[in-house]
Amino acid sequence: MRPFLEKVLKGFELVITSALMVLIAIMVVMGTIALAMLMLRNASARMGDVTDAEALQQVMQRGFGGALVVLLGLELMETLKQYTAEHHVRVEVVFLVGLIAVGRHVIQVDYARAGPGELFGMAAVILALAIGYFLVRRSSQQEKTQGGAS
Repeated sequence: MRPFLEKVLKGFELVITSALMVLIAIMVVMGTIALAMLMLRNASARMGDVTDAEALQQVMQRGFGGALVVLLGLELMETLKQYTAEHHVRVEVVFLVGLIAVGRHVIQVDYARAGPGELFGMAAVILALAIGYFLVRRSSQQEKTQGGAS
């Protein structure tokens, strides 16, 4: 009975991860189309409002934020592909998704209105994610080096 149950669970897992990948792919395509349409439709109106560097920064922040959301979707698809192929989540990809998400937030922050607590909090999260990513990468490189030397 146990091998049968394992086979059913693996099939269930494959169906769910495949469905999630299709859904995320649809969202990435729709997000890309929406971003392009918004940019084309609003570019002339927004650029007409740009009178100084601060106004330009606000316009650019919105565009970059939208692009990073689409990139997040692609990274999530990569995570699911890795999970399907290797049956475990690669921690470095999770750190990258976190860094992209926080980076998107950093781009969209209104620094004139953000309090010091929010800024220090974002800095702490970025630092923690970067250090975690560095340590995971260094560890995996050391494992590869030690495995090749054996």
